[in-house]
Amino acid sequence: MTPSKSYKETPSYTPTQNACKMCTPLGATLVFQGIEGCVPLLHGSQGCSTYMRRYLISHFKEPVDIASSNFTEETAVFGGGANLKLAIENVARQYAPSMIGIATTCLSETIGDDVQLILNSMDNHINSTALVHVSTPSYSGTHVDGFHGAVAAVVDRFNPAGKRIVYRPKKKKKVNLFPGMLSNEDLRHLKDIFEDFHTPVAILPDYSERLEGPSWQEYQAIQKGGTTISAIEKMNVAVHSMEFGAVLALAAEKGLETAGAILNKRFGVPCTRLPIPIGVKATDRFLDILSQISGRPVPERYRKEKWRLVDAYVDGNKYVAKKRALIYGEEDFVVSMAGFLAEVGIIPVLCASGGKSKTFKKALEQTLPETLIDQVIIQNDMDFTCMEETAAAMPEDQRPELIIGNSKGYAMARRLKIPLVRVGFPIHDRVGGSRILHVGYKGAQQLFDNIVNAILTEKQTESRIGYSYM
Repeated sequence: MTPSKSYKETPSYTPTQNACKMCTPLGATLVFQGIEGCVPLLHGSQGCSTYMRRYLISHFKEPVDIASSNFTEETAVFGGGANLKLAIENVARQYAPSMIGIATTCLSETIGDDVQLILNSMDNHINSTALVHVSTPSYSGTHVDGFHGAVAAVVDRFNPAGKRIVYRPKKKKKVNLFPGMLSNEDLRHLKDIFEDFHTPVAILPDYSERLEGPSWQEYQAIQKGGTTISAIEKMNVAVHSMEFGAVLALAAEKGLETAGAILNKRFGVPCTRLPIPIGVKATDRFLDILSQISGRPVPERYRKEKWRLVDAYVDGNKYVAKKRALIYGEEDFVVSMAGFLAEVGIIPVLCASGGKSKTFKKALEQTLPETLIDQVIIQNDMDFTCMEETAAAMPEDQRPELIIGNSKGYAMARRLKIPLVRVGFPIHDRVGGSRILHVGYKGAQQLFDNIVNAILTEKQTESRIGYSYM
């Protein structure tokens, strides 16, 4: 398998093993974990919920409960309506949640269960528990598709057309932020930024406390934390919405109904979409837009963080300049990371994702400098086997010297004998995966330090005598 030098000539692959993605309901489940008092429920077999729990627990190192409608052979033949109703009733009785988030699996989608019709027969709530459904068949998307779909479904459910809430005059008006699938530390840092701008923000989802809380004195059926239902219901009167994701933005232009698009269409809430703010350029844009929305100047602390970061770029330039990297993961995350790497002088020679978006290449084309485009191979709908074969087949002077992505690429990095810098989701072979900061100037500083140190470690390891000073 010989890769072309230009992404325009890259052949189309069909992923068949070790996919560079996870099941669609996983993303939806993570969103539901970011809503206060919500319990996720998968409409399908018990094995599906076990799979989701395994990935979330290994990354966040926190207990995660995911209910299941527990399909059997009989259910698969005659339909799962009775199972779903029973599961909802059991969860409502045992947990008393404010909301049950219901995501479908491949099996329930394949047999054609009309989940929304079933929920309508329960009046879309049971007792005081709201019911929210999102369609998440894994054969037609990735975990990130499930994530965005769940965010849109929640906003749609609690902001129906014609039910605009009127603010009291003395209330401060909020900004909605739909950040995408970021780390706990990213979400906490974003909340700090809005606080420094003296601008209230409603972040959906916010699992930063619920999936990284303190040790319990007593068992909690539902962990504390998450975006409140009340905050979600008031999103229709926000002064502005912000959505992160360059690929998501291009998809929205083509008609994808995102959370921001729903609020804009129904209530006229302006929506700004921008890449995940990783690196100086992307963070500059985010802070400038937030400054315009809030009417406040960028706080001095962020100007200082920026110039400390720029100084670090200068200090480390001799170690990273013209180094070559392979990046993989969620499409929007890869796009933003590629922009950051190009900013510090690293060439992202291979950008890969398991997503199937038709806008992935265009987003990278808009992000990377024109001088780098011909040096980059772009592959989506990709598995790790094809990714590894592509990297191994590249000429020696074009082959990656660094791999950047989640823990699923460890075996590939080991075989290729290339250092792996762990970022994104999932990170299940290290502690602190949920505490990795990617966004803002501080996030770029941490990423830059980790990348430079990975390069220096490799140099020391390969050296016959090693060295003690840089």
